[in-house]
Amino acid sequence: MKRIFKGRVVFAQKTKGKALVTHQGFNTLASFYESLVKKSKRAVCSDQDNPDLYKKSLTNKIICLPRSIGSTSAGATWEAVAERKIAPKALLFSEQIDSLAAGGIILAALWIGRPIVAVDQLGREFLASVRDGQEIEIDEDGTVEVLEVRPRT
Repeated sequence: MKRIFKGRVVFAQKTKGKALVTHQGFNTLASFYESLVKKSKRAVCSDQDNPDLYKKSLTNKIICLPRSIGSTSAGATWEAVAERKIAPKALLFSEQIDSLAAGGIILAALWIGRPIVAVDQLGREFLASVRDGQEIEIDEDGTVEVLEVRPRT
């Protein structure tokens, strides 16, 4: 069984991957800071204030979140993680994306050539129903399909 949600496209590209879910705001700089400073080959969340994501790999994941939080450094942080090839595949927001995150995602695609797919306004039901590790497929029109995880036998 799959669940289908429709959101607003911020940056479109067809993609699929594994979900990583947080139910609180995503502090962009705090989450990527340690990986950027250490020039790591993958991003591991360094935001101790986000127990849903702390010490989990963010690279190539589809991060499902309500909203991002932070300061004016957010746009530059998204651009930097894209340039270092440690960015998530996609960001799926239950609420509206903030302008700083949107700007950084657009810069990553246009200036660096490494897009981070982003869809927002997916709604509370989306975030309530998605779980870590579920397969997600994102279409260019903002359609998000959450596939059920089947237990291995």
